[in-house]
Amino acid sequence: MKSFSIVVKKKIKDFKKTITVDGCKSTSIRYFATAAQAYGTSTAKGIPSSDDVLATIRAFKKLGVKIIKKKKIYYCYGNGLGSLQTKNNLSINCSNSGTLARLLMGILSTYPHKIKIIGDHTLNKRDMKRVIKPLEKFGATFEPKNKKNLPLFITGSEMPMPINHVESIGSGQVKGLITYAALDTPGLTQIIEKKPSRNHQEILLKFVGAGVKVKKFKNYNLISIKGQKDFKAFDLSIPGDISSAAFFICLTLLSKNSTIKIKNVGLNSTRTGIITILKKMNAQIKITNIKTICGEKVGNIIVKSSNLKSTNCPASLIPFAIDEMPIIFLCAAKAKGVSSFVELGELEKKESRRLSLMNKILNQIGIRTLLKDDSIKIYGNPKLTLKNKPYKIKTMYDHRLCMCGVVLGLIFGGKVIVEDCHSITTSFPSFLKIMNSLGAVTKYEIKKNH
Repeated sequence: MKSFSIVVKKKIKDFKKTITVDGCKSTSIRYFATAAQAYGTSTAKGIPSSDDVLATIRAFKKLGVKIIKKKKIYYCYGNGLGSLQTKNNLSINCSNSGTLARLLMGILSTYPHKIKIIGDHTLNKRDMKRVIKPLEKFGATFEPKNKKNLPLFITGSEMPMPINHVESIGSGQVKGLITYAALDTPGLTQIIEKKPSRNHQEILLKFVGAGVKVKKFKNYNLISIKGQKDFKAFDLSIPGDISSAAFFICLTLLSKNSTIKIKNVGLNSTRTGIITILKKMNAQIKITNIKTICGEKVGNIIVKSSNLKSTNCPASLIPFAIDEMPIIFLCAAKAKGVSSFVELGELEKKESRRLSLMNKILNQIGIRTLLKDDSIKIYGNPKLTLKNKPYKIKTMYDHRLCMCGVVLGLIFGGKVIVEDCHSITTSFPSFLKIMNSLGAVTKYEIKKNH
């Protein structure tokens, strides 16, 4: 896809709308990874057509899994644990998806073939050390030796050994890849989760009857995986992605005289940190029609324009809002007072160095900040309106920063040019269509150097 910029020339007018957002990307990727190892034909509806999910489908098709789509329902034909078709020097392209790359390496750690994992130019820069270390304990090997980023060759173990792992990073991907490795490893693997992270995978695996149990203790969770316990095919309904809903939640809060209802959004407790943080900032947010579907909590989110105030955000909430922190920073920039956020180191290990880049973007539009190590203070300015000059927002091909930049332009005015927005399709291809349905005025500029 050609690189393009999105140009926003004026603030959005007031709106009152009901919308739905694309299905949860995290759950969709895990659906294919799980269904590919189940016995029988699994189905899922609500799968988004994002690039990361399409890369997942291509990857499992290359591993011999039959996947077809009929009338918006995906059918995945699994043959049980250990049934993927692998061979030496097979190459799998994970495109931009760090979730796919990491979970796939967990699955392949029990297949004794040398398989090459590659990604695009941004994924190839991301540190995979956190993947390599636990999978080596299972018996997998990686080449080139001591290389910490893609492309990498992984050779799974013929005799994988169960492990005990202490998870203190707060990474759902690390927890997930260990869980997938353990599914086809004889014996009992245990994860002591000291820092909680999103738990879609545990919920899904318990829902389908895999050998996964979770016990909650005061200071940690104990996740136990009984290996080589086969499970049957399943039917899944995937709700809207709260990470996608976040941009419209914040746009509404920061707009004047506006209301939005976002229907059928996933409300997993490990993903709703953004709602907790924004409510602390005086946001008018209400949850209605709550129900449980396939083990996951789902409901409608109703948001009204609000006069936000600053917050001292507890570190304990950060893991539950890690992907939404850039748009939360934008809310803090428009709030009254000084907001503080700490323990944000994980933001520097995403598709871009999100903490550093958001700090630069806020400074660029005239918001004072204080960035120190893994913390930031944001000095809010509710009256800020951008000057009548172009503001170029550099996103480093990060989809969340692109969408954040569009919201910035619609809230603060001026002429905002958000660069490299083709990356939005990795997670939320309907973003601009929904945004324009609210009355946002945006246009494309194709970059001549691509």
